[in-house]
Amino acid sequence: MATLILTGGGTAGHCTPNLALLPYLKNDFDKIYYIGSKYGIEKQIIENTDLEYFSINCAKLDRVKKLKNFSIPLKVFSGIVQAGKILDKIKPDVVFSKGGYVSVPTVIAAAKRKIPIISHESDYTIGLANKISTKLSKKVLTSFPDTAKSIKNGEYVGSPLRKSLFNVSKKEALSLFGFSGNKPILLITGGSQGAKTINTAVRNALEQLLPKYDVIHICGKNNLTEQKTPKGYFQAEYMNKIENAFAVSSVCVSRAGSNTLFELMSLKIPTVLIPLPKSASRGDQLLNANYFQKLGLVSVLPQEALSSESLTFAINSIYANRLNLMKNFEKFPIKDASRQISRIIADFAN
Repeated sequence: MATLILTGGGTAGHCTPNLALLPYLKNDFDKIYYIGSKYGIEKQIIENTDLEYFSINCAKLDRVKKLKNFSIPLKVFSGIVQAGKILDKIKPDVVFSKGGYVSVPTVIAAAKRKIPIISHESDYTIGLANKISTKLSKKVLTSFPDTAKSIKNGEYVGSPLRKSLFNVSKKEALSLFGFSGNKPILLITGGSQGAKTINTAVRNALEQLLPKYDVIHICGKNNLTEQKTPKGYFQAEYMNKIENAFAVSSVCVSRAGSNTLFELMSLKIPTVLIPLPKSASRGDQLLNANYFQKLGLVSVLPQEALSSESLTFAINSIYANRLNLMKNFEKFPIKDASRQISRIIADFAN
């Protein structure tokens, strides 16, 4: 048996796909460890598993407050040194990186030690962290077919999907939220870090939405409203088991992070996407959303056009069109790539 290091983080999307791989990876690796940041959401997620977690220094590129970026080289160098000490102690046979700025120090430290690295890119275009990993990886696996074509050592496999997504009792999930199930349930999620613009639009639209829907609102850390919440409205900062919300949802409003998107599409949930705009990102969510919109699986509401009125209209429209959406879901089924990805990782450990 062999030893594996998993890394990736910064957002839940750079971490939770690793959980989908674990049931398969444990067949080929008797020791699996995780390297992440000291305070990132990946630490919170992994601490709910049986994996041993190691913390290192990491640095995130700030696209708004650019002066903060001057400290990045020092933080990354420190993280590389810390990751190197961990790798020297554990002596892994292979490192699997799910991307995000958290992965960079570990990937560089592993490359220096000639430890095989396998990376996975979830988005339609390659992120900054994976641009570094791509040059150091034996193989770069992708969720989208076109992405693999742009990488010399790329291979299209799809996205890993957690088994737990498909094994939820709807009755038990309804009780968690205190809903009867008599009304369709609307799920709102702005990603693990929340989205204040979406939160504001949702809360301004509740008067129009609640007569028709019960609402689950995952609003991000420190974004809970302090006002008394109306009947039929459930809010939470973050959900470790979002599959409970997926199981009861008839319609969803979401950012367009790849992993959440693939999970929603695999469950055939009618979804309104509000991609993170290019002014606040590298534009990856816009491309992710465009891909699924062309397949006729989602509707897209640009953040620039977001208001309580436009949001309500978009939700009602896609819910009314749900039967036609189901036909498109049948044409473009989403496959689970967990077994294939795990097999590729194991092959490089031998």
